[in-house]
Amino acid sequence: MGLKKYRPLTPTLRYKINADYAEITASKPEKSLVVSTNHSSGGRNNSGKMTMRYIGGGHKKAYRLIDFKRDKDGIPARVATIEYDPNRTARIALVVYKDGEKRYIIAPHGLKVDQTIVSGSGAAPEIGNTLLLSEIPLGTVIHNIELRPGQGAAMARSAGSYAQLTAREGKYAVLRMPSGETRMILITCKATIGSVSNPDHNLEVKGKAGKNRWLGVRPRTRPVAMNPVDHPMGGGEGRASGGHPRSRKGLLAKGLKTRYKQKSSNKHIIERRKK
Repeated sequence: MGLKKYRPLTPTLRYKINADYAEITASKPEKSLVVSTNHSSGGRNNSGKMTMRYIGGGHKKAYRLIDFKRDKDGIPARVATIEYDPNRTARIALVVYKDGEKRYIIAPHGLKVDQTIVSGSGAAPEIGNTLLLSEIPLGTVIHNIELRPGQGAAMARSAGSYAQLTAREGKYAVLRMPSGETRMILITCKATIGSVSNPDHNLEVKGKAGKNRWLGVRPRTRPVAMNPVDHPMGGGEGRASGGHPRSRKGLLAKGLKTRYKQKSSNKHIIERRKK
């Protein structure tokens, strides 16, 4: 996994930095694990009114069914391919279980084709294996973490992300999350060993506005360029700054806390995320 730079033969290529896709071993997905998604809405609701701006177009893509639960315990699986997924930043891996079933999983960084992985109680704490938090050694880097037992992976799923198991206290495990937050999770939840693949994703540079259009993102109008009737930050003489950053409805856009103060999961958070 690396990055590819281009010679500046065009203005676009001057700044473009792309993944080299060296780890990809298959160009077509497994048909049985692909489903078609509904046509993209373009940001419109059921009556045709635009409710989300700056959405539309984009390349057609199919959804790959990912196994976030890893509930085939004790059955070894062979990694058949490492593939690109247009729906997420991480790479995915096609695994074939000993009983013949095929599933897609989020590929950990360092997972190789023909490697054997296994999930469930008694599995070795090796890359790609899924274990209960009660069985994972302290200090281990993990990803695909369940928030509730049996729910399926909910945290640390995007490219390059991971959490670290720092301690165990009674029925809870203490994890340092990708955001820097330290929180408690039940030790009966599952997690996968290793960090998520494609760690260089944040270093990629699109190079041109057209690539955003391929992704379904339309051009965004700056609020300070609008009129006062359109946005609280609009209007003013010349290049007025627009005052405090606000949303279109007048709510503060940066630094305003939106979390419910009496949220029940607050008791599980030991240290809030770093600002």
